[in-house]
Amino acid sequence: MFTGIIEGLGTITKIRPSGQGKRFAIKADYPLDRTKTGDSIAVSGACLTAVVIEWKSFEVDVSPETLSKTTFGRAKIGDRVNLERALRLSDRIDGHLVSGHIDGTGSIKSIKTSGNAVIFMFEVPESLSRYMIRKGSVAVDGISLTINNCDKISFEVSIIPHTAKLTNIGLKKIGDYVNIETDMIGKYVERFIGNDDKKQEAGKSSIDKQFLAKSGFL
Repeated sequence: MFTGIIEGLGTITKIRPSGQGKRFAIKADYPLDRTKTGDSIAVSGACLTAVVIEWKSFEVDVSPETLSKTTFGRAKIGDRVNLERALRLSDRIDGHLVSGHIDGTGSIKSIKTSGNAVIFMFEVPESLSRYMIRKGSVAVDGISLTINNCDKISFEVSIIPHTAKLTNIGLKKIGDYVNIETDMIGKYVERFIGNDDKKQEAGKSSIDKQFLAKSGFL
């Protein structure tokens, strides 16, 4: 589990085949203190397991599923990536709960300045936008962000100078692809109130729209 508060940047230094997937070597811009082999690290939002750790460098295996769902299928040596190590139970949650399980990718549709912020508009498929709401949370390349506005094919976020400096979002340009993880709460709510075949076979759930409204969730 992660928070979407990026610790710093890293650089992909090597990419090689690993079975049906790939192995990435990544050099962080900062020491990976108290990080050990087997720990989870979110790399541009994707939860990956460190299989080798050497001070500032680590290696991860990227499965075929991850390659197909994320921007890693397009990755190349020299790419800058966002890094966040897994949340500890004693940590504050300054962003929002991020699983590191990427739902899909989006592309940057426009970039414009507004005061001291930069407004990014991302184009996404409806399968992702359905879980987005105005002022809701979304993780873009692992960065916890608040949605300003959204519709069926896009959403907007504001990037402050601190975020642009600390993460790879400040290096992005129109047309670039990013990893998207939607807020997990929306997916669970949809699952609870949906009418899939398994639920019909098991009997009607006690959790429905009326129950959620009565309990103050809707």
